[in-house]
Amino acid sequence: MGEKREIRILGIETSCDETAAAVTKNGREVLSNVISSQIAVHTEYGGVVPEIASRKHLEKIDEVIELSLSEAGLDFSSLDAVAVTSGPGLVGALLVGVSEAKALAYAIGKPLVAVHHIAGHIAANYIENPDLRPPFVCLVVSGGHTELVLVRDYGSFEILGQSRDDAAGEAFDKVARAVGLGYPGGPKVDRAAEGGDPEAIRFPRGEVSGNPYDFSFSGLKSAVLNYINRAKMTGEEISVPDLCASFQASVSEALVSRAIRLCRERSCESLAIAGGVASNSALRKRVEAECLENGIRFYRPSPVLCTDNAAMIACAGYYEYLSGRRDGASLNACPNLPLGAICPKSGREGGQER
Repeated sequence: MGEKREIRILGIETSCDETAAAVTKNGREVLSNVISSQIAVHTEYGGVVPEIASRKHLEKIDEVIELSLSEAGLDFSSLDAVAVTSGPGLVGALLVGVSEAKALAYAIGKPLVAVHHIAGHIAANYIENPDLRPPFVCLVVSGGHTELVLVRDYGSFEILGQSRDDAAGEAFDKVARAVGLGYPGGPKVDRAAEGGDPEAIRFPRGEVSGNPYDFSFSGLKSAVLNYINRAKMTGEEISVPDLCASFQASVSEALVSRAIRLCRERSCESLAIAGGVASNSALRKRVEAECLENGIRFYRPSPVLCTDNAAMIACAGYYEYLSGRRDGASLNACPNLPLGAICPKSGREGGQER
């Protein structure tokens, strides 16, 4: 894959509740990264309301694109391509970004490149780790996804383990609601766990049969809720810091033990983490310690690049662009798009299917 110098990609991300645009140079240098968050709006409802998210994207999409170009010191003519998240995500939210990207690419006469949202999260690791190259194992942990992925090459993935029920991020949100922390659950549980004893309560580690790399968090979530209900029935006082710290310890052990096992059994020397839950402090510390003990190189994005952003989409779009991928006017939003798949309604013009 020969690299051309000074390739500038505009990335657009609207898969859930962040309206984001960014510009990268040669995939790994971020020239701008603008994020308009809707957390304050959705907190009132205890979670993301899809219709509201779509309307907010419509309100903000032009503004964040203009700001991202301004911060990068560029205009549309300086771009080489427009990359956009086409899936997975909330269909209405995705459609805002896809429609904007299609219209923009057509208007300025630049190629359009569709990006898988999870491929974007994985690519976030390239931005701050110039030495990271495939192959490597990536532990993807977010609100909707928990997967162990073998990154064979840029844009080439094999899912070797995944959650059979709840994603880890879903479990964080449900536990946060149960103890009265509210939305968003991940960062609030993380903060509440500070000063708590991770060994105060022994919660299950989600063992599953069949695939040693698969996860299960439904039982853990139920165990936490049962603990809370029993405490309320008996009048026992609940230490929220201890509960949150113990919950995080259970999630971290389940995730990290499988990731390390995969690296050792596949003789993979590098492990990366990605996704919103990858910003969790307990998880990051656990992965770092286990990697150090096992002689595995550990890579992680900064917290701002773990949550949804457009720099990761521009980065992933850069490697898709180099591979020859081009998407046409028939590109559609694909809310349930599997990692590595191509949206079935995507048109290709002048590129190659993979």
